[in-house]
Amino acid sequence: MPDALKDLYDKAFITQLSDELQRHHSKLDAELFHTLVFDDKWNERELKSRMQHISRCIQQCLKMDFVDAIEVIKQTAPAFGGFEAMIFPDYVEQFGQGHWDVSINALEELTQHSSSEFAVRPFILLNPEKMMAQMQRWSNHSNHHVRRLASEGCRPRLPWAMALPLFKDNPLAILPTLENLKQDSSDYVRRSVANNLNDIAKDNPGITLKTASAWHKQHPHTDWIIKHGLRTLLKQGDKEALRLIGTHNSDHIKRAVLTLESTQPRIGETLYLQAEISGGSEALGRLRIDYHIDFVKKNGTLSRKVFKLAEGNYAEKDRIFRKKHSLRQMSTRTHYPGTHHVRLVINGEEKSVAKFNLSASYL
Repeated sequence: MPDALKDLYDKAFITQLSDELQRHHSKLDAELFHTLVFDDKWNERELKSRMQHISRCIQQCLKMDFVDAIEVIKQTAPAFGGFEAMIFPDYVEQFGQGHWDVSINALEELTQHSSSEFAVRPFILLNPEKMMAQMQRWSNHSNHHVRRLASEGCRPRLPWAMALPLFKDNPLAILPTLENLKQDSSDYVRRSVANNLNDIAKDNPGITLKTASAWHKQHPHTDWIIKHGLRTLLKQGDKEALRLIGTHNSDHIKRAVLTLESTQPRIGETLYLQAEISGGSEALGRLRIDYHIDFVKKNGTLSRKVFKLAEGNYAEKDRIFRKKHSLRQMSTRTHYPGTHHVRLVINGEEKSVAKFNLSASYL
């Protein structure tokens, strides 16, 4: 099993960090820094808590006001990269909100070494109009990390991040920034734009659909963004979303049968699905084929999850599609014994249902 992300902040990392900070501020007490970081609550702290704790320890050991300290931070940051380097934007988030211009310039610089996507959000809440004007300026930046920040930082539902309820209620302020990025040359940026659109769709599907419709067939990059930005609506079988990706109804499908290799699997085993689909005298054409599983929860109620079986433009009249689905326990899903239903959905329309009785794993 891979190490937890929080373990990125280990003794080797803290030693490197203290060495780099000391290079740019010779008065920093490295021994004190280590003692402060690895306090009696260290092992209890999760990822974000460790990040914030390290930032506070940096502040305590630098013994400087923010404007001077941020220069040390900016000199130190280039020696680090990846997720762990997000401690530097976190420092700005915690101590820089009273120094707007200095902090915004620092976040722009620091995001080029990791990401300021979490740290920028308190500034949005502090002054939404001013910060979104800045995000729009960043969307025209020459550096793709900064352009990504313009989109990623204002996602209404950014995972692990501070909530932005104002954009869940009304995301219109985000759209000018996304408009600037809809044909971006960087896949890194385009993925963020798609994720932002998908976030918007969860609370304001009409706005996502209107935006996607306006962008439709403008550019290959934009069409990719649309498809990925509509993924929640596509899973829901939304007809307008399906139309935008070139998928229409499934009235021409004459036969669609879902079968399971075993109807009595155990937790930890693999479920084998098979879908036999026929268009009769017609070609199958463009199909989006999903399967929905109604999982049994701990309290006995059902929770539906959507999975893709296949998608494409099929010239043949008949085809068999197969899929393996793992029933092992995961950090994101716990399986419980009971009767589960599997539903075959083609172009947003349910065509066939099968069921299996999941039992406990072998001891």
